[in-house]
Amino acid sequence: MKPIFLGFFIIVFCSCSRNDYDQSYEVIALNEGWSFSELGENDFRPATVPGSVHMDLLANAIIDNPFFERNELNLQWIEKKNWTYKTKILIDDSHLLKKNLMLRFNGLDTYAKVYLNNSLILSTNNMFRSWEIEIQDLIQLGENELKLVFTSPLNENEQLVNEYPYALPSGNEPSYIATKTANFTRKAAYQFGWDWGPRFVTMGIWKPIELISWSDAKIEDAYTITKDINKGVASLETNITLEVKTPGNYRIRIDTFEILKHYDKGIHNLKHQFKIFYPKLWWANNMGEPYLYEENISLILKGEKIHEKKNSFGVRTIEFINEPDSIGTSFYFKLNDTTIFIKGANYIPQDVFLSRVSIEKYQQLIIAAKEANFNMLRVWGGGIYERDIFYELCDKFGIMVWQDFMFSGSLYPNELEFKKNIKEEVRENIIRLRRHPCIAIWCGNNEIEVAWKNWGWQKQFEYSSSDSIIIWKNYFDIFRKLIPEQISELDPLRSYTPTSPLRNWGEKENFNHSSMHYWGVWHGKEPFENFENNIGRFMVEYGFQSFPKLSSLKMIMNDSSLYLESLAMKHRQKSYVGNQLIQSHINQYFPNPKNFNEFISMSQKTQAIGLEMAINSHMNKTPHCMGTLFWQFNDCWPGPSWSVIDYYGNKKDAYFSVKNAFKSIK
Repeated sequence: MKPIFLGFFIIVFCSCSRNDYDQSYEVIALNEGWSFSELGENDFRPATVPGSVHMDLLANAIIDNPFFERNELNLQWIEKKNWTYKTKILIDDSHLLKKNLMLRFNGLDTYAKVYLNNSLILSTNNMFRSWEIEIQDLIQLGENELKLVFTSPLNENEQLVNEYPYALPSGNEPSYIATKTANFTRKAAYQFGWDWGPRFVTMGIWKPIELISWSDAKIEDAYTITKDINKGVASLETNITLEVKTPGNYRIRIDTFEILKHYDKGIHNLKHQFKIFYPKLWWANNMGEPYLYEENISLILKGEKIHEKKNSFGVRTIEFINEPDSIGTSFYFKLNDTTIFIKGANYIPQDVFLSRVSIEKYQQLIIAAKEANFNMLRVWGGGIYERDIFYELCDKFGIMVWQDFMFSGSLYPNELEFKKNIKEEVRENIIRLRRHPCIAIWCGNNEIEVAWKNWGWQKQFEYSSSDSIIIWKNYFDIFRKLIPEQISELDPLRSYTPTSPLRNWGEKENFNHSSMHYWGVWHGKEPFENFENNIGRFMVEYGFQSFPKLSSLKMIMNDSSLYLESLAMKHRQKSYVGNQLIQSHINQYFPNPKNFNEFISMSQKTQAIGLEMAINSHMNKTPHCMGTLFWQFNDCWPGPSWSVIDYYGNKKDAYFSVKNAFKSIK
């Protein structure tokens, strides 16, 4: 690649004398030597970081396998306790000679007070944010103690919930939970329970903690966007953010291009504009190669490279069209000026205990999506903003990503500090993810707007008209103002839809407009044939449950529990309609199963029939329908669910029927 520099660099706004010190940027992961204890018990045992308190209790044989039989019920005490984690940091002269020394907490779950040598340095309140704190004034040569005290989200928020002027729906939490706190907590909602997963309200250090040392300046961020592709010429822009502590003449090298400039102390935003003639484009799966370019960005002071970043990018444009047309309201995507039919599924976190998801598991799942002819995955709003490796693999394999913000099926408190917390969360994750060509669209939330208009919350929670006005204004402020304003500032070339779906499946006319979650089959107990008559402009959710393989269930159940009516198997079914609905649909297509293993097999075959019927119906009704994302791709624990790949990575029959159906349309 030989980019042509077109433009200029722009800035924001710096004085130190140069000493004999190491200028380089260094990161050390603080993963070793951790121990944990229940707060106040002083019974410290080895801990794994990154990890969670549940996994540390399991590793120390304090609890049994949380997934086994009905252990979920026996382990609810963990979510009510507070926990302490601690380790030692060894500091040598090479660190102290650096001008800047900081700790970066990439992910703390969720309410934590951080102490360094018994001094409180940080309080956190959001699982989805990272935190940095400078420690030069508190660190000492030799051994230093780092301690984190985690407060249970229930203990943190119970009083807030009880004192709030009215109850707010926290849609995912089980009915037996008296005080529901999930919607007051900026934490993965599915860990409080869902209709396909258990309730394990985790705490702990879920992403790495890093000791970062540097001296004069560093590259804070670097990413490249495609501004335009016209007649074989791509116009691009590399955006670089520098943090400068020592004023000086710095050289920025982007591959072969260089600029030498004096920078004062402060944050500096640079834009490098260039063109690529006849570029290799980034294409979605089955449309062409998802080609990725790479840039090497170096920061140089007095001839010495003090920091560098590798920046990969794809040359592509994605347009989202949601506007009135002859049918009603369109909802579709164009990639590189080519209209594309979207094929894929909804993705949930791969484990309730996130630290157990290895890079290999990410690779296996994204490759499975590619091989099933997907071109999109929706990262659903009740889970997490996924780890970088997820998006890197989607970039590599041409899987576009519909990215929800982490709000789902609930209403949220109308508190200024809560909204400030949301704003920082949204900003950080836009900045982290905007570099990825796979990101196709941002979505504000999952099902909140359709719930407010159709699920009867006003009657259920006895809202007055003034309550309803306040609640809707708070919703509007978050999803129609706060979030899109951040996107407009930080990622203006990408589109945003405030919620999914935009229309409810209960009325026939709604199938002519925008996005649709169709749950007539399952929640409406309708037959599969109704998939053929209820087709929206873009089908974001629909599906049918099946059971995982018997071998998967044997991993977490006694043989004596391997029948449909056992207490353990009933506990496994989290849907309120569940097993009876599976059985009634099986009976439409197959003889009555003779045993449990046959029931499992028939449940998978029945699910495969339903998904294939739905997908073929959607694809056969283009251009009325321009996308189909079934619910759901994967599982977070072993049990019956809407997934086509079970918790252990076993592909169900429906995976292969989906793969075959998607193969028939490009």
